[in-house]
Amino acid sequence: MTQYPDIQLYIGGAWRKTAESLPVINPADETVVGHTPIATRADLDDALAAAERGFKVWSATSPAERAAIIMRAAAIMRERQDEIARAITLEHGKPFEQARLEVIRGCEFFEWDAGEGLRTYGRVIPSKPGIRYVVVHQPIGTVAAFSPWNFPLSQPCRKVAGALAAGCSIILKAAEETPAGAMHIARALHDAGLPAGVMNLVFGIPSEISEYLIPHQQTRLVAFTGSTAVGKHLTEIAARHMKPVLMELGGHAPVIVCDDADPVVSGKLSAVRKARNAGQVCTSPTRFFVHESIYKPFTDAFVERAKAVTVGNGFDPATEMGPLANHRRIEALETLVADAREKGARVLAGGERIQNRGYFYPVTVLADVPDEARAMREEPFGPLALINPVSSLDEAIEKANSLPFGLAAYAFTDSAFNVDQLVQRVEAGNLSINTLEASVPETPFGGVKESGYGREGGTEGLSHYTVVKNVSHQMRYG
Repeated sequence: MTQYPDIQLYIGGAWRKTAESLPVINPADETVVGHTPIATRADLDDALAAAERGFKVWSATSPAERAAIIMRAAAIMRERQDEIARAITLEHGKPFEQARLEVIRGCEFFEWDAGEGLRTYGRVIPSKPGIRYVVVHQPIGTVAAFSPWNFPLSQPCRKVAGALAAGCSIILKAAEETPAGAMHIARALHDAGLPAGVMNLVFGIPSEISEYLIPHQQTRLVAFTGSTAVGKHLTEIAARHMKPVLMELGGHAPVIVCDDADPVVSGKLSAVRKARNAGQVCTSPTRFFVHESIYKPFTDAFVERAKAVTVGNGFDPATEMGPLANHRRIEALETLVADAREKGARVLAGGERIQNRGYFYPVTVLADVPDEARAMREEPFGPLALINPVSSLDEAIEKANSLPFGLAAYAFTDSAFNVDQLVQRVEAGNLSINTLEASVPETPFGGVKESGYGREGGTEGLSHYTVVKNVSHQMRYG
């Protein structure tokens, strides 16, 4: 039997349990594999005080020393890759090999930001003799961070790495449903020698924790990844207390398949990517707008590959796609598919829950989906693909931009003209052409419109964890 870790809070450099807890459910068989402790107000007060102390120490630590500790933590997580991945598969359901790759991705965030923290350059502005203007970037302070359940390790890694590399302390409220990844991050940083209080990890009732942490004077930045509705709510709280926010919110990613694309290759690639993490990805390709001249071969190739996806327990080496992470996703997909069917969409693959025990749902393909169907407007956050024909690139771009979301968008084309039109006109923070990879650690990631603002990753990422200070120095006074 694979052992699930004993989940604890991490506050002020020490581990602690609480009187109350929430069950952690294995989505493959619906058994309870562990318990997540619920932080009390006293725990949160301790975390705020610890983070304030930790910030004083960490912000005064040289960037080189900070980088060395972050890099050591990444090396420790790489060494523990299999142990961490097993815990992720138990709590989330994703295939073990995908969980292993998630651990590596989280380590890459640590490694990139550790190096980038050495390059938070200021500048000297030219001036007249006797006066100097210097711009410096300083860590903003304590960050209240909130990470989602779909990537238990790599999502919190993104926020922890950025905050720590910039010199901030952080209180991380990770997902209660998938807590092991965040706990392994804290454990690795602890073992790497991170000073007490620089990172603090709490779990509990999400609304109670956010509404308590954000207004406190010690909190200087709110960083959140999750739904647009919750992001708006947290932004409103932060605005009342003049706190800046970093928001990576929902999407509904369009894929534009131009008339010059290879329909079979792009169709198969798209089906494989749709199955990644069971479609529970904010950048998951979902709305496919395919030129009518290649619509049938693209759809046929997509459906053939989608039907071939092996769904099962994440510990089975043959499994390509595990269960959905919770029962809510099953219910949401069933509702969206039923609504689309009623409105005239054709179900070409999947469409029904696979079995009664475990949250298994197949890659589902709907064709000719009318614009008024809920699935065309609401992010399904599951293995649901919507494929519609278009008569031109202009029509495809218009439909891609028709929603209030703009996180990721994709396209397949070999035409330089098409690429230019896509780059200029598609409304998204991340546009990927001939690839379905939305981001890597060295590139900035974030959305436009209701998909949030601010960026994580890349040179731009660390800037949100700093404040800009201008220093005017006149050599003599009087």
